[in-house]
Amino acid sequence: MTAHLPVETGQVPEPDTGLRLLSVHAHPDDEASKGASTVAKYVAEGVEATLVCCTGGEAGDIINPAMQRPDVQANLADVRRAELDESAKVIGFSEVVMLGYRDSGMPDSEANGDPRCFARAEASEAVGRLVSIIRRVRPHVIITYGDEQSGYPHPDHLQVHDVSLPAWHAAGDPSAFPEAGAPWTPSKLYYSAWTRARFIALHEAFLAKGIESPFDQKWFDRPSQDDRVTTRVDITGLYPVRSAALRAHATQIDPNEKFWFGLPDDVIEASYPWEDFELAESRVPTSLPETDLFAGLRGHEKFQGDEN
Repeated sequence: MTAHLPVETGQVPEPDTGLRLLSVHAHPDDEASKGASTVAKYVAEGVEATLVCCTGGEAGDIINPAMQRPDVQANLADVRRAELDESAKVIGFSEVVMLGYRDSGMPDSEANGDPRCFARAEASEAVGRLVSIIRRVRPHVIITYGDEQSGYPHPDHLQVHDVSLPAWHAAGDPSAFPEAGAPWTPSKLYYSAWTRARFIALHEAFLAKGIESPFDQKWFDRPSQDDRVTTRVDITGLYPVRSAALRAHATQIDPNEKFWFGLPDDVIEASYPWEDFELAESRVPTSLPETDLFAGLRGHEKFQGDEN
């Protein structure tokens, strides 16, 4: 079917060349758990991928027992930045840009009150920072977080959406944030999604192997967003990238944790060989459902009226 989305003039690259992707995430490790294999797929095709990480992850717990050391705790921000750089290298991001805010911590935690935290950022300032990055990087596709996050309402994840959406609209407007560089109008905006279909597939894979599933009832009580998925990207052969990127975050990911590593990569990939996204807005014609984040952008000359 045809997407019922507003179609506006956007930048369309030369055939299969010059494509650029911008991923916006809340903390170091989010880029590994959300869309890592998809980004790796496009990088392998020649797409230039840039990562924006909005916070330094300073309020994160050290989950891996092997990393629960005083020296790590005392320098957690530096350690997490090094982990982020290694993960980004594994995935294939050409650049990591820190938006510059402090981790807000989990809901109702002490970290929520820190005036430096992302959740308390002045809206216009945070949007302006992201607009500046968009205008410099000039992405055709942006991946960020959706408006429905009731299953995991982390303050920083909510703020990622609340900053990304106005930045998407403002980046191409020459009257908005004139100090942030020459306007650039991205073509497509996606929300990453963790689907119930994926949870069920992995749950059944654990049971088929005779292994107790880490997906207990609370996972199935979470609100389902499967009906919002518009785009399913085949990541066959690339699931190990996600696992390697996760392992790079040694403070956050226990390599013995069943949730992440209880099944071999090939079993997980065979059970659910896709990553899921919601096309939130498009300025180029496309048809749903999609199998490609760059659908509508490949093989086209520049649109008439592309003035940015």
